[in-house]
Amino acid sequence: MEERMKLKTILVEDEANSREILRNYLVKYCPDVHLVGEAASIQEGLDLIKKNKLDLVFLDVEMPYGNAFDLLDKVPDRAFETVFVTAYNQYAIDALNNHAAYYLMKPINIDELVKAVEYVVEIRQKEDALEDRVLQPKLRSVEGKITLPQQDGFQVLNVKDILYCKADDNYTEIHLANKKILVSKTLKYFEDALTSFAFARIHKSYLVNVNEVVKYRKGKGGSVVISSGKELLVSASKKKELLAYF
Repeated sequence: MEERMKLKTILVEDEANSREILRNYLVKYCPDVHLVGEAASIQEGLDLIKKNKLDLVFLDVEMPYGNAFDLLDKVPDRAFETVFVTAYNQYAIDALNNHAAYYLMKPINIDELVKAVEYVVEIRQKEDALEDRVLQPKLRSVEGKITLPQQDGFQVLNVKDILYCKADDNYTEIHLANKKILVSKTLKYFEDALTSFAFARIHKSYLVNVNEVVKYRKGKGGSVVISSGKELLVSASKKKELLAYF
């Protein structure tokens, strides 16, 4: 049987009681986690991050002398995944925008904790399998056309000619090899319209033609490089969806 990978992990949490609960849950219910350290402050967390090549950081959002986002800002080239732990759910959007793979509310639900760890294991295994390989999407380019509403009518495009779509408030920029077209529809509209083609929502701002992806980079959240050379950010919460195409 294939051996499961162990995630090198630290906990960054200022409350000793919360650290103890999370530590005990991880030991009991998450055999894929190898806990290499604990920190009670942002500075201690940064020290542990510098000393270890980590896969996963459990990070309390609110701590004395700063918060989780302050810590992440100080590690611009992070290659680890982050799971935020907090009692305050108003941080959810910020968490996802700051490349959190998962978001756990206190008191921690064991099933959700297990799901968070499994999500990171799946991402890590897929990233390792794809490392140093030429990316070959499982899905071939599908022939099809899409109509783009314009002020004076509509324009017809071959779907395969779209490299990626970028959100611009209630508009969407459609990027082709040599030009871009601005359309008064949301990115969600195009996500739905292109659902039967190989297009992946990789970020709140990007929908990418998977057949145009030539490289995947690990790192802060992750990113893809497409055939035009353009690099697009991948949200941690969208990685699994993207990597499943390869």
